[in-house]
Amino acid sequence: MIDALTDHPAFAAARARRSWSKVTDEAPDRDELLALIAAAGRVADHSALRPWRLIELRGADRTRLGAAIAKAEGDSKPSTKPMRAPLLIAVVASYRKTDKVPRWEQEAVASGVAHMLSLLLDEAGWGVFWRTGSSTRSKAVAKAHGLGKNEELLGWLYVGGKPAGARAGRRKPVDAKKFLTRMPKKA
Repeated sequence: MIDALTDHPAFAAARARRSWSKVTDEAPDRDELLALIAAAGRVADHSALRPWRLIELRGADRTRLGAAIAKAEGDSKPSTKPMRAPLLIAVVASYRKTDKVPRWEQEAVASGVAHMLSLLLDEAGWGVFWRTGSSTRSKAVAKAHGLGKNEELLGWLYVGGKPAGARAGRRKPVDAKKFLTRMPKKA
């Protein structure tokens, strides 16, 4: 059973995933992005709340984000960080009112969508990295994204082409034995 799994394309894609901190000016078009988001949105989601949304930032949107980040950080010059990729996808936890599904679980769903989308983008040939930082929870950046009172920005997926001949950021292999434990026999 495990041999069949390790040969599966999804397994190979997960093991090969890397962050691409430098990308080219190419990016997926809206139709490709919509197809990938439709698939990424299939993550486990207790009560099917879909407590997330994504915001597409291209062109001048990135300049406005740079100004909002500067305001949040008290800088006089706009941040150039949003200019590091032609497409940024803001990941938003959009919390739903429910007694059944706690807030942390809804945030986990939004994070799951972002991770699944990053895997799908990578598998489609795009370079991706997830950027966060203190400004993600600032009022200026929330306002720039048009966030509602029940929403929080979790970060941005930076997306662009994979540079020819470039290598993705390195990741050490995961020693699964260090992370998989058993429940104690006695508490």
